[in-house]
Amino acid sequence: MTNPRILIVTPEVTYLPNRMGNLANYLTAKAGGLADVSAALISALFDQGADVHVALPDYRAIFRDNLAPFLKKEHNAIKQAMPDDRIHLIEDRAFYYLHHVYSCDGLENTKLALTFQRDVINYILPRVKPDLIHCNDWMTALIPAVAREMGIPCLFTIHNIHTVKCPLSYIEDRGIDAAAFWRHLHYERVPLNYEESRGFNALDFLTSGIFASHFVNTVSPTFLLEIVEGKYDFVERLVQQELTNKWKAGCAFGILNAPDPSFHPEADRVLTCNYGPRDHVEGKQINKSFLQESLGLIKDIHAPVFFWPSRLDPIQKGCQLLAEILYDIVSTYWTQNLEIIFVANGEFKQHFKEIVRFHKFDNRVAICDFDEQLEHLAYAASDFILMPSRFEPCGLPQMIAPIYGSLPVAHDTGGIHDTIVHLDVAENSGNGFLFEFFDAQGLSWATDQAMAFYNLPSETKARQIERIMKESAATFNHEVTAKGYIDLYERMLQRPLVSRNVEFGIKAVGSKL
Repeated sequence: MTNPRILIVTPEVTYLPNRMGNLANYLTAKAGGLADVSAALISALFDQGADVHVALPDYRAIFRDNLAPFLKKEHNAIKQAMPDDRIHLIEDRAFYYLHHVYSCDGLENTKLALTFQRDVINYILPRVKPDLIHCNDWMTALIPAVAREMGIPCLFTIHNIHTVKCPLSYIEDRGIDAAAFWRHLHYERVPLNYEESRGFNALDFLTSGIFASHFVNTVSPTFLLEIVEGKYDFVERLVQQELTNKWKAGCAFGILNAPDPSFHPEADRVLTCNYGPRDHVEGKQINKSFLQESLGLIKDIHAPVFFWPSRLDPIQKGCQLLAEILYDIVSTYWTQNLEIIFVANGEFKQHFKEIVRFHKFDNRVAICDFDEQLEHLAYAASDFILMPSRFEPCGLPQMIAPIYGSLPVAHDTGGIHDTIVHLDVAENSGNGFLFEFFDAQGLSWATDQAMAFYNLPSETKARQIERIMKESAATFNHEVTAKGYIDLYERMLQRPLVSRNVEFGIKAVGSKL
């Protein structure tokens, strides 16, 4: 039996296997966790010997800097180094001059999504003839309807609950023959016929992707259940309805994302001092001292350091809860020189700056723009991260931090619930500090719990952090994530992915297969 041909359709990716061509590793276009997951899955499939193909926009301006070393070579050498025919770049000037994967303009993003899908539908699918299609997020959400019409199994992954809407006429004006698969799309109201709905019955992209796909997954099991149970009022009613239908049919799953492999304290090139589980105490102190001096904070290796790793977004990330109690936290642990480091952008940043200025906390609270190198250093230097999210489809900081020996103080929701267990030193279990109710009092309580742990005898604390670092590195990695997707592919195909198949596990929700 020949290996099935898998087509992965993604608007972003971090890296591709070198064996797909010498330039493959330079085709990097990242906006979030989708890029990392796509890269890890493609690499794992390739390693398994699967016939994997990738459809990706040709972001020439984004790729240019990565390709600079090759552009100095002779033309023939560059041509020989180009990716093989498994990488399908969508060549359109709409993508050539972008410097970011997504635009700040919603209408522009819709145009980009339709341009991307137009070429996948019109050219890539007929050329590749896949046995299975894997689509990611609303920018690929029309393709499951095409797959349904063609009888090709299709998985639709929801990384972000965002969606857009537009009529069929607008889609067709962008060069997509929507009439060929309009019956498999989902509209704001039940369509009477094609002509009646073409101009005035907007279809919902994300809901259409869920509705038409054969299987669907979110990037955490608990977030899927929270949507099905109607926990969030910001989730579109149609999205909840169709996701619930898929869940009841046993076709909806939750598969956790995983951090980028570059987040590892033993090999992280950014750190002042690399360290592992066994020598984490000294390693973290050296990085802490360096970062304190760099940011103008009190230089004290014994000071508890809290790190805010997420964007300062009061709608999702809960930064307003910290604003309510920031003065109390710093004041309560004043004699221990408690410090807080923000490495994040967002609309709430100015509010924190004003709090720091008013209370003269400049040498105890550092508010920094997001910077990748500073982010890595803060994971290594900090003792705890703050993650009081109102909701979290998956979340990565709460997985990265324990790998560095920095324990999460977080709201028990979504992907956080699936990855963090409240620490119990007596039972030698857990990896963070969770609060149940989304309010400032809950965050304050969890912070006190973290400080109670911090003030335990040093040997007791070191043993727990060593255990947590080892367990986190073994659990939160792309190999585990990729195995989940590969197992789901095999369920959809009803056969092993490759002849030398390995038994894979999947953390699934609502499965009746």
